[in-house]
Amino acid sequence: MDSYHDPVLLNESIEALIINENGVYVDATYGGGGHSGFILQKLGAKGHLLGFDQDEDTLSNVTENEQFTFVHHNFKHLKRFLKLHGYPQVDGILADLGVSSHQLNDADRGFSFRFDTDLDMRMNQQGDLSAADILNDYDVDSLQQVFSLYGEVRNSKSLAQLIVEERRSLPFKKIGDFILKINPLIRGNRNRYLAQVFQALRIEVNDEIGALKTFLEESLQVLKPGGRLVIISYHSLEDRLVKNFFKSGNFTGEYVKDFYGNIERPFKIITKKAFIPTDKEIKINPRARSAKMRIAEKK
Repeated sequence: MDSYHDPVLLNESIEALIINENGVYVDATYGGGGHSGFILQKLGAKGHLLGFDQDEDTLSNVTENEQFTFVHHNFKHLKRFLKLHGYPQVDGILADLGVSSHQLNDADRGFSFRFDTDLDMRMNQQGDLSAADILNDYDVDSLQQVFSLYGEVRNSKSLAQLIVEERRSLPFKKIGDFILKINPLIRGNRNRYLAQVFQALRIEVNDEIGALKTFLEESLQVLKPGGRLVIISYHSLEDRLVKNFFKSGNFTGEYVKDFYGNIERPFKIITKKAFIPTDKEIKINPRARSAKMRIAEKK
């Protein structure tokens, strides 16, 4: 587990679930199994945990435990697979939305600009869309939107125009060639800029925002009253969606009134302000520095 990924806010997130030893829980982003291992320790004989992950590499980490069911699918299919496995309602759901250390450190996956490998970035290695496909096929307006919305790249328009111009002579395939071509447009801190560009591509490749929206909506449907939903996010777009959904049950954050004029609030918000890692944890695990955890309880 340690070589695969260091779980962020491990103790805090498990405590946030307020685990009933006979309850049913979901680790929606199984990864290296760090969070799942702690949840299983708190379950009694009648308790059960289901772990979701679409990445094939997680299969080598799956724990052998009769109280655990692994679901090798994207968490956006939460409701369907919970019903399939006989657990239509659950007591708590945890999701850590970050990319695992294993994925970032595996050169062949193409998630990191540190390695000169194929522009891939697929979480589901059976998926059709790669980062190279986006760079070579999207029009300039679509590219600008991806970099602006998902990476908050300040010169996203110039970047999109350069990409479209450069691919006319030679399609993008390798990370090194891509970085070399966009090098004249890098602004500010080089690593930060490239991290924003690569984050934007990764989010688009994996439809991370669409999947998160579906997951949040289905989480509300499958949680029992009093059940907890714990989400750890790593960039402002994800955090804003989670915050708005916890507040109002939708992604705009605007309250909806029922037939009688009462404001619908599906959750009791436990964290008025997002919970962040301690300086000690960040020192041990620098990738935790941008993490924000929000907790809500279904009414």
